[in-house]
Amino acid sequence: MGVSIEAASVADRDAVIALWHVAGLTRPWNDPARDFDTALSNPTSATLIARDGNDLSGTAMVGFDGHRGWVYYLAVANGQRGSGLGRALMAAAEDWLKARGCVAIRLMVRGDNEGARGFYSAIGYEQQDVITLGKRLDG
Repeated sequence: MGVSIEAASVADRDAVIALWHVAGLTRPWNDPARDFDTALSNPTSATLIARDGNDLSGTAMVGFDGHRGWVYYLAVANGQRGSGLGRALMAAAEDWLKARGCVAIRLMVRGDNEGARGFYSAIGYEQQDVITLGKRLDG
């Protein structure tokens, strides 16, 4: 069977979150279940999933804030890494954003994640001269 990419549903929640954990994308200060639920319930965001048959192979959370598109939680299952699935998920995320009128996309990569930085560079993303500022609103 070939890999298909589609929007996640509530039924995918546990498998998606498990993949995020295995891929090392979760952090103690972020609740991945809340992130998944929020993306699913908002018309300006989605979690795209890649399936190989019935098996979850990858994810990309995508959102459009009206000005820029954002991508989070790009994850590819260990057995699928290097297969082009990450590229396919990013292409699907870009298509999702273009369909909503988005003309610019951003994503954040931790400074020490050389592998991710190399991957994004290879698919046309470039480091930009911006500083990300943040503030927690949940306490």
